[in-house]
Amino acid sequence: MDVFIDGIRYHVKVSGNGSPPLVLLHGFTGDAETWAPFIADWSRHSMVIAPDIIGHGKSESPENLSHYQIESAAGDLHDMLDELGVSEVDLLGYSMGGRLALTFALLFPNRVRKLMLESASPGLATEAERELRRMKDAELAKFIRDQGIKPFVKYWEGIPLFSTMKRLPAKMNESIRMQRLRNSSIGLANSLLGMGTGSQPSWWNRLDQLACEVLLITGREDKKFCGIAESILQSLKKGTWVVVENSGHAIHVEEPEKFGTIVSDFLSKKI
Repeated sequence: MDVFIDGIRYHVKVSGNGSPPLVLLHGFTGDAETWAPFIADWSRHSMVIAPDIIGHGKSESPENLSHYQIESAAGDLHDMLDELGVSEVDLLGYSMGGRLALTFALLFPNRVRKLMLESASPGLATEAERELRRMKDAELAKFIRDQGIKPFVKYWEGIPLFSTMKRLPAKMNESIRMQRLRNSSIGLANSLLGMGTGSQPSWWNRLDQLACEVLLITGREDKKFCGIAESILQSLKKGTWVVVENSGHAIHVEEPEKFGTIVSDFLSKKI
């Protein structure tokens, strides 16, 4: 289904009818299909709401960069839930979607019952780090606009962050590649510029404001994000951290059975 927020068309998949609803936010270059392997199980206990984040999938990719700022994207998610008649939710985000989920939980704390962050970060702590990252993201955004989606996707799937995904069956990697190629150059470039790690605020000093239960999920072989999760955990009032063996950054792809069980168990209070 399509939902219009501030003149922007968002594509949203809705399944099941359990309460509170479970909102799923995919990562950069992904879309709602990221979560397809889990929908049947999770919709048994929750209404599942999976939007294509702005600039991704079947949602619009406007030229105006202001729509891509992470606070703006969180505000659109808030209004989208209002349109769907939903108040309190459980919220799961992966990577970029995890940063958006964290932003939403901090800006609208009364709307989140439980927060689940897969391989996610609160941003960069210092302005110097953020400036350097903004410069790198601007270079990458220019590459996307100048060269197009296909060369960018080839580059993106080869970065060290996704090295462990090379162990997956070729057919699975090809499916992920085809999904990434369906995105638009404008959408991905603007997402980097507006919602990149260097562009978003640093939330490190506000983590202790989270009153909801928070689950951190990282892959054992993703050393960087394991380190980030360890630091996040120290600031949370109600935090749990689960490390998944034999997995890197994209746990939901590399160890889907384990990942699905971890999420369901957290929602049912088994974790």
